[in-house]
Amino acid sequence: MLKALADQGYETPTPIQAKAIPGVLSGRDILGIAQTGTGKTAAFALPILHRLAADPKPAPRRGCRVLVLSPTRELATQIADSFRTYGQHLGLTVTVIFGGVKYGGQMRAMAPGVDVLVATPGRLIDHLGEKTVTLQGVETFVLDEADQMLDMGFIVPIRRIVKHIPAQRQNLFFSATMPTEIGKLAGELLKDPLKVSVTPQATTVERITQKVLFVEQTRKRALLAELFAEKDFKRVIVFTRTKRGADRVAKSLEQGGVEASAIHGDKSQGQRERALADFKAGKVRALVATDIAARGIDIDAVSHVVQYELPNVPEAYVHRIGRTARAGADGSAIAFCADDERNLLRDIQKVTRQTIPSFDRRNDKGLALMTKAIADVTPEEPRLPSGRSRDPRNDVPAALRQTRGRRPDQSRGGGGGEGRGGQPRRDGAKPAQAAKAGASAGGDRFRGPKREGVAKAWSPID
Repeated sequence: MLKALADQGYETPTPIQAKAIPGVLSGRDILGIAQTGTGKTAAFALPILHRLAADPKPAPRRGCRVLVLSPTRELATQIADSFRTYGQHLGLTVTVIFGGVKYGGQMRAMAPGVDVLVATPGRLIDHLGEKTVTLQGVETFVLDEADQMLDMGFIVPIRRIVKHIPAQRQNLFFSATMPTEIGKLAGELLKDPLKVSVTPQATTVERITQKVLFVEQTRKRALLAELFAEKDFKRVIVFTRTKRGADRVAKSLEQGGVEASAIHGDKSQGQRERALADFKAGKVRALVATDIAARGIDIDAVSHVVQYELPNVPEAYVHRIGRTARAGADGSAIAFCADDERNLLRDIQKVTRQTIPSFDRRNDKGLALMTKAIADVTPEEPRLPSGRSRDPRNDVPAALRQTRGRRPDQSRGGGGGEGRGGQPRRDGAKPAQAAKAGASAGGDRFRGPKREGVAKAWSPID
């Protein structure tokens, strides 16, 4: 295992690894809290592999010795890849189970039994129901990103899964934040746990430069396109709130000449894997994603994270920006904030206990590009002819100005009986006769001869 770590260039453990590894090696239950990008996966994968290698024995048929639950397919795949990388010289078997693909391959992989099974809750419950997987041989149970499990509604499925696991086991809970509900679940499942916390709840990585840009909703696309004109935006993740929004933003970037791919829950597993592979390989500069990827992407070279729309859940902000500044690198996070998102921004600042600096055109020289972007997408005030005041009434066509403010029966040219102030009509026609004439001439609600541009503009249908 040391040889595998040397191949990966690992020399010094991160704080969460230094505190958690000894506890896992000793067999204690662990409650680990650390912000994203701090090395939680290695904190539990390395000591688990060491314990498996120190006690070699075959896994039960259709079963596993270690069960790791993950909230998303992407994160499950990355955890399994980490186990394979760290244990490549140990001869241990690792399998991943998630939805979106056929059952046959997963059933065949589980038939002889595996040392480590990484799974998403939904698909694992399906296998348990079909009796194609058994958890009676689980020695170590790991719940990764427990708070996201709560956000995605997996608490009940987790409790169902735990009923299939032996009571005598080691439990490891790792999360970036620890909401009350997750703390309650931890109290139910963990026995005398060693609490490992290296950062306060919901704090953000110090190496990330954060900025918020206040921009109107209709100008966000133009601003985003201008940001990509800067060469520093080499590999960027753009977060949206909705799946359809992710597709629209990706299409907009493509039309602007920026290679982009979208990833969200409606994409097939093959599409999601190709999008991630292209992004990692540098074939696309932008990956537009929903919060499904807020914790499922582990790429060291992400230069910027752009929050095109602020998340509804404040904690998601922390996980989103955590996609940059990984493996000791620096990163930048930019958030767009429209007028209707200011409440979301206040919630984020309250949860993270910080004030996210806003862009200052005068003093923030490091973001000169954004000055240009904002200027480019902000329309100038229309120039007025000399001597003309800015009066909204001047924008109304003359044909409409002459009728505005009058009742329908006071419109010039129409009937209605009396003119302004109730005075008799100048043409001498009686009110009833004028109304009848207007109706016979095809007049509308004005009860008078239709004047082009007037009756149509004021039609109730329009």
